[in-house]
Amino acid sequence: MEDRYSDLEVKTCTPDQLHPKPDTSSLVFGKYFTDHMLEVPWNSQKGWMKPVISPIHDLQIHPAAKVLHYAIELFEGMKAYRGEDGRIRLFRPDRNMARMLNTAKRASLPAFDADEMIKCIKKLVQIDKEWIPHSTTSSLYIRPTFIATDPSLGVASPNQALLYVILCPVGPYFTSGLKPISLMADPQYVRSWPGGCGALKMGANYAPTIFIQKKSELLGHQQVLWLYGSDHQLTEVGTMNIFVFMKNKNGEKELVTPPLDGLILPGVTRLSLLELAREWKEFNVVERTITMKEVIQAHEEERLLEIFGAGTACVVCPVASISYQGHEYTIPSTESSLSQRFYKAMGDIHYGRLQHRWAVEVD
Repeated sequence: MEDRYSDLEVKTCTPDQLHPKPDTSSLVFGKYFTDHMLEVPWNSQKGWMKPVISPIHDLQIHPAAKVLHYAIELFEGMKAYRGEDGRIRLFRPDRNMARMLNTAKRASLPAFDADEMIKCIKKLVQIDKEWIPHSTTSSLYIRPTFIATDPSLGVASPNQALLYVILCPVGPYFTSGLKPISLMADPQYVRSWPGGCGALKMGANYAPTIFIQKKSELLGHQQVLWLYGSDHQLTEVGTMNIFVFMKNKNGEKELVTPPLDGLILPGVTRLSLLELAREWKEFNVVERTITMKEVIQAHEEERLLEIFGAGTACVVCPVASISYQGHEYTIPSTESSLSQRFYKAMGDIHYGRLQHRWAVEVD
């Protein structure tokens, strides 16, 4: 996508194509979509073609399209926020584009110019900005998606692809709000493994988790705590990165999260929380392997302070309990928790209460 923003073609909806906007109070994650979408086709002969913003529509692809057979596709999740000052902001879009390019490389999809793509996304958000809720508990979810479309059943790199973006207004990811959730930790199920694609945002990573998620719900839990290895390392919680706040054996407070060793997704929210915590300089911030044995020992010795998940959709989500090997471990929580502090700090940046380099204005 070399200097393609200047070629962007915009076809806006006619009045009869406009959709009614849902009431903010009724927003459910990923259910409602805005009026327009962005599409950028690619093929191996011509390279990137002209980007087009047009009324949202169904895709037309051949039944042999590689995306349908070999899951050659990927996606991103990012948000636009309407600040309390009325201005629209994206949150660290450069990090999403960097991760998207990394995933595209592993999926044998072509590279693109990240800055040009951000410009196109900004224009799409500007066109549909009336869909962004006037609410500090809601936002506009942005879903860039990249699929292989060539009609060929050969297991090979694609010769045709489509990069597109859709938008949807969303309320809180969990309808219960910032309430602690219950986790099922069952080591027989593994989300990712060394040398695999657990660190990349491919749809193929998510499909196998749904059955296990349903199993956890039948057992009365909201999410799955994904473990790995014979020592039962913590990796992710649901589709979120995980954080453990505890006192180490020397009595020092420590925020621990698993390292970027290929097993976990390098979350943009994860990175942001780590950077905030390091700026605060109030406790140790450590990226290292942490096991269930260590968590249970800290719990028994009353050194465990808090566990929470973090991601774009929910921002921060506290953990109330973990069901593991026949035991239910209640996780401590307080009104003045670290997760609450992180949630407020991120909200201040998202909604413009604090001017910050991570918030990129759209207009």
